Amino acid sequence: MSFSLEAVSQRYITDSGEVVHALADTTLTVEKGSFVCVVGPSGCGKTTLLKILAGFLKPTGGIAAVDGEPIQGPSWQRGVVFQHANLYPWLTVRKNVELGLKFRNVAAAERRKIAEDCLALVGLAGFEDKKTYELSGGMQQRTQIARVLANDPEIILMDEPFGALDALTRERLQMDLLKISRERRKTIFFITHSVEEAVFLGDRVLVMSARPGRVVLDEPVRISETYGRILPGKELRSTPEFVELRDKIADQIYESQGDAAR
Repeated sequence: MSFSLEAVSQRYITDSGEVVHALADTTLTVEKGSFVCVVGPSGCGKTTLLKILAGFLKPTGGIAAVDGEPIQGPSWQRGVVFQHANLYPWLTVRKNVELGLKFRNVAAAERRKIAEDCLALVGLAGFEDKKTYELSGGMQQRTQIARVLANDPEIILMDEPFGALDALTRERLQMDLLKISRERRKTIFFITHSVEEAVFLGDRVLVMSARPGRVVLDEPVRISETYGRILPGKELRSTPEFVELRDKIADQIYESQGDAAR
């Protein structure tokens, strides 16, 4: 599935009656199978954009659509991975992953097999019967990703999913996500505060300005495509092309913040 935004904007009214213009008119098309990363300063509208795509929030202006059909609300075809795992501690790892399938009335034997396949994909084979509170933070995030994959959505929306993890766990999950992306060919919309993470993961990076958020840079990324199959992640990040693009994107974020302040 592809998705598009046509002149989408968002305003909020605070309790005091103040109007907050969170998202300026945004027009954007993301093709099926793309891995798009979004960066920008805090409060620039990244999460607002994701909530609109997820169907959690109706835009105050414009149209958000999937395959040309306006988004009317949440759908299992658009899976969401949050910054914090948001798992049910009284359920086992397997039962957490099966949950969406259970709501869709998938037969017990089938959902068990799907859950176990997805847990194996994210490196959690053997942990199916553990309670989620017995897992590390990184393993909990793997479980959340497996839960989304179990529903087999066409689009995966990720809101800073690795932001609360230590550096080593974060790098491991980045590699896992790239593997899943290549094997499953999902459309992924990934929000992050890390420019390096965006350049490493995405085949396209969007930079948003300070509020009201708008896309000020839409940059294709070909570094992983060129080097990713022959260089380990650490070496890839030190190539001149990677460093140059990372700095270009970081400079754009800095400049857009300066524009907002003036």
